[in-house]
Amino acid sequence: MTTAIVIGRNEGKRLVACLASLTAQGVEIVYVDSGSWDNSIAEARKVGALVVELERDKPFTAARARQAGFDALAQTGDLPEFVMFVDGDCMVMDGWIAAGEKALRDDPDLGLVTGWRAELYPERSVYNAMCEFEWRRPAGVITACGGDMMVRSKAFEQAGGFDATVIAAEDDEFCVRLAKSGWGLRRIPVEMTRHDAAMLRFGQWWQRAVRTGHGFAQVGWMHPPYFRREQVRAVVYGLLLPLLLLIGLTESALLFLIVVALYGMNYVRTTKGLIADGLPAWEARRHARLLTLSKLPNVLGMTLFHWRRLSGRAMQIIEYK
Repeated sequence: MTTAIVIGRNEGKRLVACLASLTAQGVEIVYVDSGSWDNSIAEARKVGALVVELERDKPFTAARARQAGFDALAQTGDLPEFVMFVDGDCMVMDGWIAAGEKALRDDPDLGLVTGWRAELYPERSVYNAMCEFEWRRPAGVITACGGDMMVRSKAFEQAGGFDATVIAAEDDEFCVRLAKSGWGLRRIPVEMTRHDAAMLRFGQWWQRAVRTGHGFAQVGWMHPPYFRREQVRAVVYGLLLPLLLLIGLTESALLFLIVVALYGMNYVRTTKGLIADGLPAWEARRHARLLTLSKLPNVLGMTLFHWRRLSGRAMQIIEYK
């Protein structure tokens, strides 16, 4: 038996669709709300969900919400064998719950299974299209996954659940501890969820990239050398080369040209890699432009984390929609 823990904040119609996709599969629901001012709570109660409203005295994070949902479920005294974590902007595909349960029952060493997530509207913006490409990963043994996952309750408790202070890449951080606890993780070749990123503006994409950088730094600091490669790339292309570019503008035309050439080489290499992964050339080029640029907001997010850490500031959520 599986219970779904759905988290959300002002997801509106997206949450309604998420809840409907779960009730259609006969799944009991715990809904955790992070300070919504829309009709989210009322909609969750309509379908009979156990509703948890997070207090506003602590920063909202996805990790905090997921853990609060599990804790509320445990307090009912009827903890299910499996828990499906899903974000409120996702619809769970018909048949996924049964497929996930079967995979976990067939292999008692598995602590977590996930499937394929896809974007609902990749054609609406390049930012949505990038999410669509990001979600699609090969099936098989994995080291980490996104927030949509089915977890064995016993494994979840042994790993210690989610860390509420992690505001981005909290799923990676949990997966690291799950694996350290001796549990396997697997992506099965089954359609799992449909996500609505709703990223239509450059500013949204930029803010999401800042959040990603924050996750690189925080989870990397908690579990070195995790995300080391991503952090090095961000520092090189988002900090060192921009500084050299500025120096070159005023001090050395040769230095300026060398830095421009390095960025060009990185862009070409990224484009070729995306094409090799199956993207059409025209789409690979536009993705590569943003991926090259993303190192700048990544560095900002990394800097924000370390500033918060060193100054004792709370790890506040970074929202992009």
